Amino acid sequence: MRINAFSDVCLRIVMLLSAAPESELETTRHIATQVGTPYNHVSKAIIKLRELGLVEAVRGRAGGVRISDAGRRATVGWVLRQLDTRADLADCETPDGVCPLIDGCGLRTALRRAREAFYAALDDIVISSLPRNRSNQPVSLTLGLRPPG
Repeated sequence: MRINAFSDVCLRIVMLLSAAPESELETTRHIATQVGTPYNHVSKAIIKLRELGLVEAVRGRAGGVRISDAGRRATVGWVLRQLDTRADLADCETPDGVCPLIDGCGLRTALRRAREAFYAALDDIVISSLPRNRSNQPVSLTLGLRPPG
């Protein structure tokens, strides 16, 4: 199974913030540089992560973003379920919106079970446990990512 780009960015942001000192606020621009993703994509991801309660945002000149307590406890499986907006993995409908094999096809059910098994395999992995190198090095380098440029 493959996760979408938005979910990937969200996971990278939570990993980055979980590796930062607890009281430290990170700017969205700095996060974008660290995770190697354009600023506007990171901004949208942070809005969604805030809605999910995974990050806290502080407004103002000295503001920024930090991971919340819920973000420190969140599992990869839970986060991916929250970010998955696809009703079905297969796009097996005609232009009219009807599946021509609806009465005799078990593909959708099988794919839903497979997707849930994928998420279940990730339910025990707490995102904050993933960054292994808690040095002062940028997480993008720790993860093997190159800064944009």
